[in-house]
Amino acid sequence: MGAGVHAFPLGTQLTNITRHMGQRDVDAALKSAGAEAQDWEGGTRIGACLHAFNRDWSRRVLGQGAVVLLITDGLDRDDPESLAREMERLHLSARRLIWLNPLLRWDGFAPKARGIAAMLPHVDSFRAGHSIASLEALAEAISKPDDLGEKARLMEMLRTG
Repeated sequence: MGAGVHAFPLGTQLTNITRHMGQRDVDAALKSAGAEAQDWEGGTRIGACLHAFNRDWSRRVLGQGAVVLLITDGLDRDDPESLAREMERLHLSARRLIWLNPLLRWDGFAPKARGIAAMLPHVDSFRAGHSIASLEALAEAISKPDDLGEKARLMEMLRTG
């Protein structure tokens, strides 16, 4: 990973895999990161993980002008109000908070899940994250500070609900 790039998978707990992802061999990096983050199949506790990040890591790794990529489906097991608080805190710590959600690939996607509804107001841009094309669009969106992705459309769905 490049200097200033950090990686923290969210599962049932927050795990810092930055040093593992810095290996030159991609297979070795993924193997050691997977060994470090062993809670892959336990569901997600996004709010609790963001709380741990905000408390323990945000001041250390989010320098001025930080762009945060949050890659998750937004399906959270915990309280949506605490999730919303942690999302707001993260958003205030970053220059831009971009959420990539693989569920946006579905035409009928709607922000019905409580976690998604709690997170959506606190991001600058909400984009699909499921294909090479969506990642190419992300590269373009990062250079456009006013890019909202699908946020405006989905916020309207939440309002009219």
